[in-house]
Amino acid sequence: MIETPVFSHAATAAPHQLAADAGRDVLIEGGNAIEAMVAMASVIAVVYPHMNGLGGDGFWTIGEPGRATAEPMVRAIEACGYAGAKATLKSYDDRGYDRLPSRGPDAALTVPGAVDGWRAALELSASRGGKMPLSRLLEPSIRLARDGYPVSRSEAFYEPMELASLRDAPGFLDTFCLDGKVPAAGDIRRVPALAATLERLAHVGLSDFYRGDIAREMAFDLDRIGAPVTREDLRLYEAKWRKPLSLRLPHSPAMPAARLFNTPPPTQGLAALVILGLFARLGVKRGESFEHMHGLIEASKLALLIRDRVCTDFDHLREDPDDYLTAGYLDQLAARIDMRRASSPVLPPSDGGTVWMGAIGADGLAVSYIQSVYWDYGSGCVLPRTGVLMQNRGLSFSLDPKALNALRPGRRPFHTLNPPLALYDDGRVMSYGAMGGDGQPQFQAQVFTRVGFGQGLADAIDAPRFLFGRTWGDAHQSLRLESRFDPDVLLALERAGHDLVIDGAYSDRLGHAGALIRTPRGRIDAAHDPRSDGGSAGF
Repeated sequence: MIETPVFSHAATAAPHQLAADAGRDVLIEGGNAIEAMVAMASVIAVVYPHMNGLGGDGFWTIGEPGRATAEPMVRAIEACGYAGAKATLKSYDDRGYDRLPSRGPDAALTVPGAVDGWRAALELSASRGGKMPLSRLLEPSIRLARDGYPVSRSEAFYEPMELASLRDAPGFLDTFCLDGKVPAAGDIRRVPALAATLERLAHVGLSDFYRGDIAREMAFDLDRIGAPVTREDLRLYEAKWRKPLSLRLPHSPAMPAARLFNTPPPTQGLAALVILGLFARLGVKRGESFEHMHGLIEASKLALLIRDRVCTDFDHLREDPDDYLTAGYLDQLAARIDMRRASSPVLPPSDGGTVWMGAIGADGLAVSYIQSVYWDYGSGCVLPRTGVLMQNRGLSFSLDPKALNALRPGRRPFHTLNPPLALYDDGRVMSYGAMGGDGQPQFQAQVFTRVGFGQGLADAIDAPRFLFGRTWGDAHQSLRLESRFDPDVLLALERAGHDLVIDGAYSDRLGHAGALIRTPRGRIDAAHDPRSDGGSAGF
């Protein structure tokens, strides 16, 4: 049994300890959870560049405590950049592409949205009395970028996809390698151009990233390397407030009664909610059992198929996601799950580099946040004048004009990112999440149900995980599990017809997860994944 860190007032959780500490310090100084998260997001963008950065996207789920008898309010921010004006089907066809490239300038085809998400969140913070100066929130990230930070264990041991093409991406070697070599854990890396960008944002405001000098410098470099994003694309971009998807979970042996929230399309928040909605109907009574894992696996298969049918740009939805969250529909879908045998749906491959972070303040304000450049190091392109690493989130578009997520200028790409939040009927609030492409909703469900079955938060996050699908490098679809599972459970899954692939203990393929739970009396349990370089912090 692992002891979960407990805090009496406020806490943070992040995949890098420097980010968790930065958020904690803001909370100690009287900042709220949103302000703490902006500090964390800027730090993690510096010290965990293989997973996220200023050139990526972000999504927020924010739970505001109720006043008197009022229900808590939950809001979502979609900070997802759209395809640039030059990212047309014809332009890629003219260059001979039959599918979108994963690295290089042609992969850097969407506007970075994360920074404007910070701006939108801070506007909400200010409306609630938040007064922490932006210069204070960005100070830790500026210092780390300017003076240097130790390369993390995760980055040093990570195996990037298509390493050769990353090395060819403009600016990659100069930024991330030391003397042309992949750095070792603990080596000090300095990123002065990124430090200067953060410093300017701190002094003139976050909008400069889109409509000021930083935008001008970014646009110059994007044009120089031949990327499809223009200065006008940056100028027009704005993060959006969205109504989150929600699902009511009745009390069951697997979990107490709660209302779950997650972000709407273009994210896969729908899949995360469907998995838990289905599992709650399967009657599983014991955690860590064959029934527990098999039920989650089969629910995941159905949820991912729904996701691939529904989730696209919010403004181009063909179906209403809420239709898939009704009790009647989930009842019918759950009845299709055979609790003795594995089914065989077909899913596309997916992978990605992402960070999830959470914060809960002394006032009960809760934040679940996720930030990403998609694949490890995104497009690999680092813009030299600003130090901004551009994402490759546009890779989720299709060059088939009839596809659900067809490439089109101004269109948002599909996102695996999704930050969940749970409000329990007993008054507890849970901010939780995970990184890992298709695995995100699967990892979330494993942590959430383990807590529901009575495991401590740290134990639920530490416990071995599974991932269903075909991930990068796999020749076929499989069920990937960590070796730490009970051998009897593995044998039962195999006999049920699951195609098992056994990974080592604490495999990075099985994602990084984290969570915080606040009780009505203000106690906060907070933990992050031992697979990452992070943890929790608070006071």
